[in-house]
Amino acid sequence: MPQLSLSVNARPVSADVEPRCLLSNLLREHLGLTGTHIGCDTSQCGACVVLVDGKAIKSCTMFAHQAEGCEVTTIEGLAGEGTLHPMQEAFRDHHALQCGFCTPGMIMASVALARDNPALDEAAVCKGLEGNLCRCTGYQNIIRAVLAGAKSMRGKHDV
Repeated sequence: MPQLSLSVNARPVSADVEPRCLLSNLLREHLGLTGTHIGCDTSQCGACVVLVDGKAIKSCTMFAHQAEGCEVTTIEGLAGEGTLHPMQEAFRDHHALQCGFCTPGMIMASVALARDNPALDEAAVCKGLEGNLCRCTGYQNIIRAVLAGAKSMRGKHDV
């Protein structure tokens, strides 16, 4: 099996994985990072979103070897030492979760959305999160959380 080298949550990682191994499987099965959820295996739900070189990517749509040399950030790598990322705080504070299954992917997509769109409004959040499904909430608290998290992120975090 070919060896793969990348950085995951700011740590160098090497793994021997088959060419057909998906990034989501590398993270969960080989590296034990189970915060990246697999909800559909068809790129419909967004539960598996991670940041690859800062870009929100559905990890079930990317082969692990395509991430060779990249920086991958998962939900486990988002928080600082002892502190939640502002987007995580906003999701908690605005009750933007119920069962929590979609939450990691929703937060990762929201971080990239907020970072790439400094003037977010409700319509932009709805458009930006179209690829992330939540089967429990009515999305209103998620939208509020993303707007609050984006506001809090300004000047605080690069990721």
